[in-house]
Amino acid sequence: MSLALLSLAALCWGAASLEPTIQCGSENGPSPEWKVHHALTPGDLWELRVEPVKTRVALEEYSLLMNISWILRADASIRMLKATKICVTSKSNFQSYGCVRCNYTEAFQSQTRPSGGKWTFSYTGFPIELDTVYFIGSYNIPTANMNEDGPSLSVNFTSPGCLDHIMKYKQKCIEAGSLWDPNITACKKNEKMVEVNFTTSPLGDRYMALIQSNAVLGFSTVWEVPFPLIPLASTCSFPYLVEEKCGHSRGILRKKLTRTSVVIPVTGESEGAVVQLAPYFRTCGHDCIRRKGTVVLCPKTSYHNTPDNNRRVLGDWLPLLLPALLVVTWVLVVGIYLRRRHERIKQTSFPDTTLLPPIRVLVVYPSEICFQHTVCYFTEFLQNHCRSEVILEKWQKKKIAEMGPVQWLTTQKKAADKVIFLLSNDVNTMCDGTCDNSEGSSNENSQDLFPLAFNLFCSDLRSQTRLHKYMVVYFKEADIKDGYSALSVCPKYHLVKDATAFCRELHSKQHVSAGKRSQACHNC
Repeated sequence: MSLALLSLAALCWGAASLEPTIQCGSENGPSPEWKVHHALTPGDLWELRVEPVKTRVALEEYSLLMNISWILRADASIRMLKATKICVTSKSNFQSYGCVRCNYTEAFQSQTRPSGGKWTFSYTGFPIELDTVYFIGSYNIPTANMNEDGPSLSVNFTSPGCLDHIMKYKQKCIEAGSLWDPNITACKKNEKMVEVNFTTSPLGDRYMALIQSNAVLGFSTVWEVPFPLIPLASTCSFPYLVEEKCGHSRGILRKKLTRTSVVIPVTGESEGAVVQLAPYFRTCGHDCIRRKGTVVLCPKTSYHNTPDNNRRVLGDWLPLLLPALLVVTWVLVVGIYLRRRHERIKQTSFPDTTLLPPIRVLVVYPSEICFQHTVCYFTEFLQNHCRSEVILEKWQKKKIAEMGPVQWLTTQKKAADKVIFLLSNDVNTMCDGTCDNSEGSSNENSQDLFPLAFNLFCSDLRSQTRLHKYMVVYFKEADIKDGYSALSVCPKYHLVKDATAFCRELHSKQHVSAGKRSQACHNC
C-alpha cells in the first residue's frame, strides 16, 4: 500500500514539474488580450538578444536568419505570463514589418527554473538582408490595459555587408565582387607618377583608380575591351580610349582574369597615400565593392655582375650577336620609315587637335550630376583629347569664397574661350548613394552654381556675336528643362556619338540664325 502511494506521488510530482516550452506563430495585428481588462499583467523581459544564424538553402548558397533569445524577469508577475510577442522592423530602401507570437505551453509555477537560473527561450526566423538596420521590439502577454504604460524591451541589430566572412558567399555579393581579389600594388615612380597594378575580374570591363591623401591627387580609368582591338580611327572618341597617343594611360585587356598596370599622374606627395580601385561591373553598376591599397616607393633594381662574368658571356655570344644586331638595325630602320610614312598619311586624312592651340573652357553643371562618375570623366576627356584647360568650381572653392560666386563667374567667363553647360538625365540612385559618402561628391558642402551661371550668361544668348562661346553637352538623349529653354539655341553635342565634331567645334567660332537668337531673347 505504501509503495503504491509513493508511486502515485512520484507521478503527480512529475506531471506538476513539466517545464514550459514555446509554440510560435505569426501575429501581425493586435493581440486579443489587449481588448480585455486584466487585474494583473506580467512585467517586461529581463534581457533580449539577437544573433545571425547561417542556414544552407542550396549548394554553396546560404541564408541568414535571426536567432532571437530572451530571458524572463524573475518576479511574481511571471505567474500571469501567457505569451511573448516579438516584432521586427527593417529600415532600408524598403521598410518591412512582421511579428511572431510565442505561447508558453505551461503556466509558470516558479520564478526560476527548477534546475536554477532564469527562464530562457529563443526563436529562429526573420530572414536577414544585406547592410540593413533592424529594430526588434518585445512585450509580454497579456499586455498592459488601455491608457496604461505597457512594459517592453527593444534592441537594434545591423546586418553585415558583403565583406562579412559568411555574407560574401551570397550570390548578390558575388555579383558585386565579394570574391574578387585584385591584389592591388601601387608604387611611387617619381614625384609626379604612381604606378598601380591589379588583377582584373571577369565580371566587369571598366575600373577607376584614384590616389587619395587629404584630397584626390590623381585618377585614371582602365577599360577592358574584347578582341579585336578598337581601330585606330576610333581611338580618340570618348570613352573608348585605348592608346597612349590619345593623351592618357588606358589599358587594353583581354576578356579573362589578367594582371594590368596603369600609370597615374599625381599633383602632390603620394608616398603613403591610399589607392582606391572602383570597379564597374555589369551586375552592380556603380554600387560595386571598392578595394583599397597603399602607395609605397618603387623598388630599385640592382645588378651584381662581375667584370670576369661579363667578359666570359660577351666572348661566348659575340659571334651570334653581331648578325643579330645587323638584322635588328635593319628592322628598326624599316619600321621607322614605315611609321613616319603612316603618320604623314594619317595627318593628311584625320584632323589632329594636338596641332591646335590650347583653349580655356568653363564647365557648369547641375548639382544632381555625379561628380566622380560624370564630371571627372568629361573633364579628363577635355584635357586629354581636346587640348582644353578646364575651369571647375569644385577646384576653386577658395577663390569663390573670396570673390563671391557672381564675381567669380563673371571673371571666369571673360577668361574662358568656351562655356559648356553639362547636362545629363542619367541620374543613378546607386551612384548618388555612393557619391554622397565619397570625397568630391556633388553634395559635399558645395552650392549649385548652374542656375546662377544660366541667369548671368543668359544675356549673351541674345547677341549673335557672343553666342558662339556657349555649348551644351549631354550623355543621353534629353530634353532641356523648361526653366533653361534658352539653351536650345546653343550648339548641342551628344557624347560619345558627337565626340569628334565636339572637339572640332571647341576650336572654331559659329553663329546662329537670327530666328534662333530671337527665340533665346524671349526665353531668358
